[in-house]
Amino acid sequence: MKKLVILGAGTGGTMMAAKMRRALNPDEWEITIVDQDNRHIYQPGLLFIPFGVYRSRDVVKPRSRYIPFGVRFVISEIEVIEPEENRIRLSDGTLVDYDILVISTGSRIVPEETEGMLGSGWQKNIFDFYTLDGAVALQKALEKWEGGRMVLNVVEMPIKCPIAPLEFLFLADEYFTEQGTRDKTEIVYATPLEGAFTRPRASAMLGDVLDKKNIKLETLYSAGSVDGDKRILSSWDEREIEYDMLVTIPTHMGSETIERSRMGDEWNWVPTNPNTLQHMEFENVFVIGDATDLSTSKAGSVAHFEGEVLEENLIRYIDERPLCDEFDGHANCFIETGFGKAVLIDFNYDVEPLPGKFPMPGIGPLDLLRESEVNHWGKMAFRWIYWNMLLKGSEIPGIESRMSMAGKWS
Repeated sequence: MKKLVILGAGTGGTMMAAKMRRALNPDEWEITIVDQDNRHIYQPGLLFIPFGVYRSRDVVKPRSRYIPFGVRFVISEIEVIEPEENRIRLSDGTLVDYDILVISTGSRIVPEETEGMLGSGWQKNIFDFYTLDGAVALQKALEKWEGGRMVLNVVEMPIKCPIAPLEFLFLADEYFTEQGTRDKTEIVYATPLEGAFTRPRASAMLGDVLDKKNIKLETLYSAGSVDGDKRILSSWDEREIEYDMLVTIPTHMGSETIERSRMGDEWNWVPTNPNTLQHMEFENVFVIGDATDLSTSKAGSVAHFEGEVLEENLIRYIDERPLCDEFDGHANCFIETGFGKAVLIDFNYDVEPLPGKFPMPGIGPLDLLRESEVNHWGKMAFRWIYWNMLLKGSEIPGIESRMSMAGKWS
């Protein structure tokens, strides 16, 4: 019996377990998936918790509910990967052998990387919303907000879901307006980027939205330290921003398992072939999702598109056929802009977001690079799609792994 082991039962890992259980003969292949707990968090939903749209129960479900029948689910910390021996060592010393390994260990926030971030203000007037605890604490703080200066800061890139900071700002503008405190609130976005977003055309469009909502944009801001007592955020070039509430997107890094295994770069991202998703050094190791070092978004849609290519390449590897190099960095993201509207962007390694119609050229019904109510409902519908289709490795009609230029115009 040959063994496929998947590390991480998040979006990418759960999806690949479902795909490969359908693809591989259970009499020939044993599939094991390993994660540290039995709590699956719908991470796009964390954005909505601070504003009372979702509650914890809306975004958390048991991982075991989505692990397909015939896949062994092991709940354990992963001590180290030993790729030369083709095995995993769990925290209790148990060894798990593999013929093929899929790394889907995701990413994590490390606020301790910024001096003072975890000091006196943490979860008092300094909050994150990239963790469930952080999002819930921020929700309680916003309920008591009466006005002042709110600063949202991205410490450095890359981060999970790079459009989420913008979405938070737009939803905060709506929330404070509805609460009657917007005219008492100054909102500042301090980002290490040159503009509102990583891609120039989308950055210009989203920058206009920030302007219309009277949200100040502080660019090329590289946060170096936080003084929680004085409520001052300082950059490495000695620019200081005072705040009454700091919403931070801290430094992100890959899994500590990758660090202990010495299989990643200095930030614990796993060196990955950008088109085949094979590890750059070990041919029987493949990578999916946030764990990669690829120059595309760390977002659920990317894991979905990667999954289609990875399924094909795992089968090709087993059959000793050449791998396909079909992954093009495709990312597809809804951006909530508040007041029942959203923007949709679709891009890849080489093509930045363009205007047009999606997914059907000329028909849509979704607009690209333009605010619309239909896009908003597409964003809200994604939660159902996530739990009922994406995690099960199902195809989503009309959405291809490779980005199409049909329906777009420059």
